[in-house]
Amino acid sequence: MDARSIAASAVNGGYVTGADTVDYEDIRDTAYAFDDSAYRARVYDGRGCPQPEEELRLGPNITDWPEFDGLPEDLRFTVASVLTDAVTTTDELIPSGETSSYRSNPVRLSEFALSRRDPGYAARSKAARDAGGYSAICANCPGDGSAREQAASCQRVLGGIANIAVSYATKRYRANLVNWGIVPFVSGEAVTLSTGDTVEIKDFRRLLNSGAREFTAVINGSRVMRLALPGLTQGEAEILTDGCLMNHYRRKAGL
Repeated sequence: MDARSIAASAVNGGYVTGADTVDYEDIRDTAYAFDDSAYRARVYDGRGCPQPEEELRLGPNITDWPEFDGLPEDLRFTVASVLTDAVTTTDELIPSGETSSYRSNPVRLSEFALSRRDPGYAARSKAARDAGGYSAICANCPGDGSAREQAASCQRVLGGIANIAVSYATKRYRANLVNWGIVPFVSGEAVTLSTGDTVEIKDFRRLLNSGAREFTAVINGSRVMRLALPGLTQGEAEILTDGCLMNHYRRKAGL
């Protein structure tokens, strides 16, 4: 926007006015000193003066992230939602709008996951988590649209540990899954699983870290399904093993 036009409109009582219609004095060569006293009086600047003895006080809608376990040796999970659309967007995975006020409350935010697409998903995923297990989402091509990280983190908070897809719509969504400890499986066939199906891969942790990228999954204790992790790097495998990127950094730092 033209700052002079705004100034001219202000001088003219708020009526939209072009800058070329108002005479003004050019003061660009006038000496200027910035007075930051108003900011210093109102804004706390803690740089260089830490106070570790002071407790960090959080607002009522700001909560810590839950702790995430590392990858189990045998991977078992329950399918909590099956999405048959050709493409599933990040806005369907975690809607925008009314959820914005919960961005600093990951547990409460997760309640909105798939609320517009599959309203029962959150309850089913939490039920598997509360029973000591994990869950997964199956879809044809999830993750289209924005790079919204919460599309993956909300699944993890609810107990998600895997996605099974024919393909992933964006590299960013797939990367977000890995960073939150969700295994981004790819199936060479159209989604044939149903909500409530159980999936098990024996010895998954060891196989993953030994370099395996194709796995035999057993569905409901009988049917066999091939799942793959094409392009997964060893660094990404380490993140998945640790449970999420936060856990990975913590381990690397020796904490």
